[in-house]
Amino acid sequence: MADEQIIAALDVGTTKIVALVGEMDAQGELYVIGHGQAPAEGLRRGVVVDMDKTVYSIQKAIDDAQLVSGTEIDRVTVGIAGEHVRSINSHGVVGVNRSDNEVTAADVAKALEAARAVAIPVDREIIHVIPQEYSVDDETGLKDPIGMSGVRLEVEAHLVTASVTTARNIYRSLERCRVGVDHIVLEALGLSQVLLSEEEMSIGAVVVDIGGDITSIALFSDGAIRNSATISLGGRNVTNDIAIGLRTTLDQAEELKIIHGAAMASMVDPEEMVNVAGIAGRASRDISRNVLASIIEPRMEEIFSLVARELKKMHRAESAAAGIVLTGGGCLLPGTVDLAEQMFDIPVRVGRISGFSHIPDELNNVRYATAIGLLYHGFAHEPQAVAKFRSLSGWWKRLESWISSKF
Repeated sequence: MADEQIIAALDVGTTKIVALVGEMDAQGELYVIGHGQAPAEGLRRGVVVDMDKTVYSIQKAIDDAQLVSGTEIDRVTVGIAGEHVRSINSHGVVGVNRSDNEVTAADVAKALEAARAVAIPVDREIIHVIPQEYSVDDETGLKDPIGMSGVRLEVEAHLVTASVTTARNIYRSLERCRVGVDHIVLEALGLSQVLLSEEEMSIGAVVVDIGGDITSIALFSDGAIRNSATISLGGRNVTNDIAIGLRTTLDQAEELKIIHGAAMASMVDPEEMVNVAGIAGRASRDISRNVLASIIEPRMEEIFSLVARELKKMHRAESAAAGIVLTGGGCLLPGTVDLAEQMFDIPVRVGRISGFSHIPDELNNVRYATAIGLLYHGFAHEPQAVAKFRSLSGWWKRLESWISSKF
């Protein structure tokens, strides 16, 4: 991808892997010009459990995106999420050393580096240091302190950490696909850029991404991410409940969920019937759609109750005036918004993708919001990419050296 106006993004999800190729025209308009998708074989809850299958899935998605776009993908912005991702808030303080006491970019970098200096387990690494706000002497709540005068610079930052082993396996999978990495990005950051308006980012909003195996939660306010968390339930748990409750296959359960499912039994006509295929030669049978919804509703309630528990732990969660924005395939069941509003008692909506001039119709829904958000993040941060296609082997040597020093 020699053209700097064309970049690629890779969403390594829990149920599917999506590769996108995007282009920015001379007017700064963004277009999705190629996409590929493959089942997320070899991954479980964002963790590589079978390297060969993971490599095959990634390569399949990339090959399809290359074919559609007519562009060779040699580097990507890749998303990271899963149970292994954890976050903390940190505080950094430095002195301003210039004789005229003007805050410079170097001072900001030192403050962020000071915020990194927290004790984390040796099996984890920091993948993001995200500034939330700065203070210069007595001036607080600053978004950009460069150029201001003072003797003391402070930063409040959100640190995102990941398992070293998991990050290493993701990079190794990409290395085997001969693909380099421009950025590794917390998926919630990408989602916020295409699902939240500036006003929502300012007054406070929560993004809840209901994926296949996990549900990710991120709180934004005053224009920055404030807290993030992950719970180990998602849409696949709903499918499993249907398969067990109706004694059918997982494939049939998934089909029933997508076509006939609902998150609230009270919204479904009990007289409406659906056909359930038998297994092992058993005859099919008809059941009330209300029965199907009655299986789905308790699991969705459990997911939202766990989300509510995490929100109670978060600083400023009560100030999310813009409410909750749902995304991910698990939020598409009819009645999901109504159930969520009942449980959270704040406004809830399903996210809508914005910021791109052209998105293929099949991608313009929240199932693909993460991949599109990563693509947007790649464009937004391309000019100042720290690792402007550093070779993966170089990254790997640095990571190996870091691991050796820790152990």
